[in-house]
Amino acid sequence: MNFKDAILSYQKFGIDVNKAIEIVKDIPISIHCWQGDDITGFEHHHTSLSGGIQVTGDYPGKARNFDELKNDIRQAIKYIPGKKRINLHAIYAVTEGFIERDELKPEHFDKWIDFALENNLKIDFNPTFFSHQMVKNNLTLSSPDSEVRSFWIRHAKACRNIATYIGKKQQSPCLFNVWIPDGMKDVPADRLGPRLRLKESLDEIFSDHFDSAHIIDSVESKVFGIGLESYTVGSHEFYMNYAKEKNINCLIDSGHFHPTENVADKISSLIPFNKFIAFHITRAVRWDSDHVVLFDDTTKEIAREIMATGKPERFLIGLDYFDATINRVASWIIGTRNFQKALLYAALMPFDQMKSLQDNADFTALLVLQEEMKTMPFSSVWEAYCEQQNIISDFQWYEEIKIYEKSILSKRR
Repeated sequence: MNFKDAILSYQKFGIDVNKAIEIVKDIPISIHCWQGDDITGFEHHHTSLSGGIQVTGDYPGKARNFDELKNDIRQAIKYIPGKKRINLHAIYAVTEGFIERDELKPEHFDKWIDFALENNLKIDFNPTFFSHQMVKNNLTLSSPDSEVRSFWIRHAKACRNIATYIGKKQQSPCLFNVWIPDGMKDVPADRLGPRLRLKESLDEIFSDHFDSAHIIDSVESKVFGIGLESYTVGSHEFYMNYAKEKNINCLIDSGHFHPTENVADKISSLIPFNKFIAFHITRAVRWDSDHVVLFDDTTKEIAREIMATGKPERFLIGLDYFDATINRVASWIIGTRNFQKALLYAALMPFDQMKSLQDNADFTALLVLQEEMKTMPFSSVWEAYCEQQNIISDFQWYEEIKIYEKSILSKRR
């Protein structure tokens, strides 16, 4: 079916296809830099990957430095429509020599800012609380060791200053997100103590006031991680309460909950009480395994709930996965395009009509309509959206990535 016929098909349900495209193209997605190098970063001396994070695979072509990583990102965004941001961790500072994490300065990210502005990108930022010798017994901000806590507090405060600097430079608020790996492998004797210490640490981190025009603060929960199976200090309940008390955001990572939980259902519980909802979109297979995002039912349901609010600008959407078994540049493209597909698919839903049927208890008609929408000519709309953005709409982009792999990635050792 061609695009004109698709427009007519959706018009039967009162849907303006061109309006849906206009809405989706202005929803930014923050692409995580760490997919490109398996979360190695640029410190080049840190301990092995730790903190409940694991990257598997040894596909050739991993980025080894700033120039390679930025070139790979530049290659990926050529095939991704819509507005884009990039999400950085502190370990991606570009420095002349080694700089300890608690001594990082804004100027260590100037090259990233220049790269972003040159490519019409904005930046989000995260302190890095893993893969470091000061992660003691799987603890950072909740450690009983005051020296450990102090180091990570200094690191987070330095990073918050960096995020504010980035926000000023790019004239767009930088999402600053705190995630820590703190927890225990086996049943703890004391659950309260670590959480009280975490609260005290966070209070110190967020004690400095920065303009909300430059920074948006968030904290990210998790249910468990490798080596942290029995207890996670920064649980969802802890951060929900802390975020509300401090008037900051509780970031939702779609892989950070129990396998039977519907993460999409959390959106309507958060939207009445928060100015923004920060999201990390990933794909969990049995646990928080950070698989590449698919255009699957779980992803569609999250996008559906976002679009159903009618306020997509209130969502700060980023990706978070890492797969070293496949071409890393292709991984960025696949995951980002799939979530954009999900947003566009959701924008083409007759929400007003479906809400009316629900309110009038016409559940039969509602079910019929919901099922009918599944076979609408969505692919024609996606193709038109990509064409309007001067982006390859189908899998032919992969042919160009294979050329890039052969000429660039395969030569890295």
